[in-house]
Amino acid sequence: MPRPTAAQFAYGSCTVIFSTLAMLLLSQTSSGPGVALIAVAALALGLLVAMTVPVPRTRPMTAVPSHRPDANREPVRVPAAARVSAGAGEATRGRAA
Repeated sequence: MPRPTAAQFAYGSCTVIFSTLAMLLLSQTSSGPGVALIAVAALALGLLVAMTVPVPRTRPMTAVPSHRPDANREPVRVPAAARVSAGAGEATRGRAA
């Protein structure tokens, strides 16, 4: 079961608080069972709202990417002279350190 997101918590909590206040003010009830019934109804409404908040979709993990712009490119060819001079410089630096 996936964990609820921050948006789901926020929407559900706000729904519970505001719907409880609205129902208590509109019904003007002061009895214990009436307040308990309103609280349960507000919790159910908050749960319903939290569960219907759209969840961001994750991309499916695939073994091979479907679009690889570099797949059709030829490898870069470096001249032999450039490879030799770079290798010689690194070898000299390695001995000095």
